[in-house]
Amino acid sequence: MDLLKRRTGFTEAHARLLAELGRVMTPIAPEVALAFYDYLGRDPELSEILHAVPGRVERLYGDLFSGVYDGAYAERRRRIGLVHARLGIGPRAMIPAMGIVQELSLEHLRTALRGPEVFSAVEAFEKIIAIEIGLIEESYLEALSLGLSLGYRDLKEALSQGAAALLS
Repeated sequence: MDLLKRRTGFTEAHARLLAELGRVMTPIAPEVALAFYDYLGRDPELSEILHAVPGRVERLYGDLFSGVYDGAYAERRRRIGLVHARLGIGPRAMIPAMGIVQELSLEHLRTALRGPEVFSAVEAFEKIIAIEIGLIEESYLEALSLGLSLGYRDLKEALSQGAAALLS
């Protein structure tokens, strides 16, 4: 987590600002979740998986504005990536879906905030999204690497089985 913070330039000031933005951003969590599910749900294979746990995306979105971005936060995000990998939701589905989250959130920030504060809010949000994607991508790589070392040669199966082994 410290490495990703350093590489993105994420500071404690960004963390404080994101916590303050929670009051503005958390109310749109259901809309963001709907768009996220809609985007991934267009794929018949993923649709059934995505609707298995109602409220999941809303909770994860709220966590973006917690103001606490530590090792426990990184581990929660790692596990999210591993669960996605185990279920067969690979980076080709997840990264574009995160783009939908980012797009809706930035649009809301620009509408909800007035004046120069929008610039610092957008900067903080973009940095935490970069960290999110970095953490999830690392979990995919970890799962794939383990799956391949376990002898699975099909990449999708290696990803899924590696993730299952890491989660158990």
